[in-house]
Amino acid sequence: MPDPLGDFSYTWPFLAAAIVGYFVGSIPFGLVLTKLAGFGDVRKIGSGNIGATNVLRTGNKGLALATLLLDGGKGALVVILCYTYLTQDYAVLAGGAAFLGHLFPIWLKFKGGKGVATFIGIMFAISWPAGLAVGVTWLLVAFILRYSSLSALISAALAPAYLYILMEMSPIGTSYFGDLQRIEFAGFMAILIFIRHHQNIGRLLKGTEPRIGKNKN
Repeated sequence: MPDPLGDFSYTWPFLAAAIVGYFVGSIPFGLVLTKLAGFGDVRKIGSGNIGATNVLRTGNKGLALATLLLDGGKGALVVILCYTYLTQDYAVLAGGAAFLGHLFPIWLKFKGGKGVATFIGIMFAISWPAGLAVGVTWLLVAFILRYSSLSALISAALAPAYLYILMEMSPIGTSYFGDLQRIEFAGFMAILIFIRHHQNIGRLLKGTEPRIGKNKN
């Protein structure tokens, strides 16, 4: 096996996957779409977040849906392309880079979104049954409890368990190590989602977290 540190021909595809993944993930669709639609800077609305939940506060449901699909799609896209033309290792690397790109986009001085839509899109790409389970969990919690942040936290926390239970149904890989890699990847993203929601967690514990439909997230 070639030395990844000494053989650039071995290393550059990993670097390329990480760089492309990051820059695709860093596209702030919520900000771009709201500006193009004439709503101004979404960071000055509601919670100040660039995600679909805050875009919904413009009153334009179509714009919020487009943000949701594009933020989820950019994560799924890099994973699917890398798995199709390279290997699962590249797919996980590119997906992780896209997720980090959304959270810390260079264009916005590394102040991005909370990563929920991108996370769900990546989950669909690495295992559609687990991605579906995560999406349904988010919808159920949001419908019953009316907390967007709590929906995200519960969905993210359950993602590794869903992967473990449903890994045999996954379109990407069937080996033990391949499945373990995806479970660890889901856990990594879940930890970052919890970190990004630390203020929401504090408000949930205090009972001051606004429900869906209120002015702040």
